[in-house]
Amino acid sequence: MISQGNPTRVVLVTGPSGAGRSTAINVLEDLGFEAIDNIPFRMIPRLFETETLSHPLALGIDVRNRDFSLARLLDLHQDLIRQTDGNATLLYLDCRPDILLRRYSETRRRHPMAQAETPEIGIAREIDLLRPVENRADILIDTSHLSPHDLKAELHGWFADASSQRLSVALQSFSFKRGIPHGVDMVFDCRFLANPHWEQGLREKTGLDEAVQGFVASDARLAPFLNKIVDLLAFLLPEVDREGKTHVSVGIGCTGGQHRSVVVTERVARTLAEQGWRVSIGHKELARRGIAPAGGVVLSGLGGTEE
Repeated sequence: MISQGNPTRVVLVTGPSGAGRSTAINVLEDLGFEAIDNIPFRMIPRLFETETLSHPLALGIDVRNRDFSLARLLDLHQDLIRQTDGNATLLYLDCRPDILLRRYSETRRRHPMAQAETPEIGIAREIDLLRPVENRADILIDTSHLSPHDLKAELHGWFADASSQRLSVALQSFSFKRGIPHGVDMVFDCRFLANPHWEQGLREKTGLDEAVQGFVASDARLAPFLNKIVDLLAFLLPEVDREGKTHVSVGIGCTGGQHRSVVVTERVARTLAEQGWRVSIGHKELARRGIAPAGGVVLSGLGGTEE
């Protein structure tokens, strides 16, 4: 049972099979919801038996649930509205029957309500069964002509808010000698900067040491280089965020991945965090040597740091 006044937001996601429920669940999870798909009705009360939930909750409800019933779904919606002080939403994803049929034809899957019959029959049965739920829905989205990207944008409009998890930016320094890291979205090369490796007292140190940071900062080209990187990311990141992407990975490399790339990564990361972005810092070469944590460091976007 959910305690009265519990601020937890709960979204019930349902609709005919093939209308985009799984996509919606994934989008809500990216927005910071704890998402559970195809959960049996009998299991739902257990989610609220312990302490207050720290994240909003998205529950995918499907006719394939073994204990599914129309009455139980409608009753659950009403109970959640009452128990969350109105903070429960029934999201219904609708779709035209001909579009659903085309989607089933493309995947060649059997319809859950017509295992031994044609998909048309199952689609008609399910739409008819769910009509009362459609009529009760707080939010109804017709996905007939929406791509997964369009649906993601629509859901962001309804459910993204200041408390939602924003785009996360992963910055990692690396050594060009070992190759560009797999999966990075963009790469910056700082091998043109003055190299501390050739300074006897700095060779064994890293870009995390103040002496190395001071040496690299003495290169007059560092400041404009940092400004150009930050300016580019300041333009790109909001656009990527609006696109619905949840993660961007940026690689910053130098020859050995020990000095210059570490300094640049640290400075860019802290500037982005000051601008409000959630940033993770990783130093690939330093982690390989056991000098830096393999999991990196996360800057919360407010200047705070957590391992």
